[in-house]
Amino acid sequence: VQLQASGGGLVQAGDSLRLSCAASGRIFSRSHMAWFRQAQGKEREFVAAISRGGGTTDYADSVKGRFTISKVNAENTVYLQTTSLKPQDTARYYCAADWSILTAPLYRNQNEYEYWGQGTLVTVSS
Repeated sequence: VQLQASGGGLVQAGDSLRLSCAASGRIFSRSHMAWFRQAQGKEREFVAAISRGGGTTDYADSVKGRFTISKVNAENTVYLQTTSLKPQDTARYYCAADWSILTAPLYRNQNEYEYWGQGTLVTVSS
């Protein structure tokens, strides 16, 4: 699976962005997907995850209520809709895939994800 993230940019606090992650390969529909982010000088952190069928989601407390993850298997694409952006949301955002069985849980641990995209940079100015 190859993942290509896009949609980042420079925005002001309070703005919105929709990040996209397009996947190639046949296992997308059988993969849980997640977004992580890494700010400069900090460790990569979990942002959101969605189950392979799209029916279950999980969010970090820092983004809950502001970000929405969605997955369109027909498009081989996972989205992260971000709203009410804050300067502390500034980071490079990475999408990741966990090829999993139907009953597998969603993970927040990045080590559970086998495939990674190259990331897209989001910069939020105050």
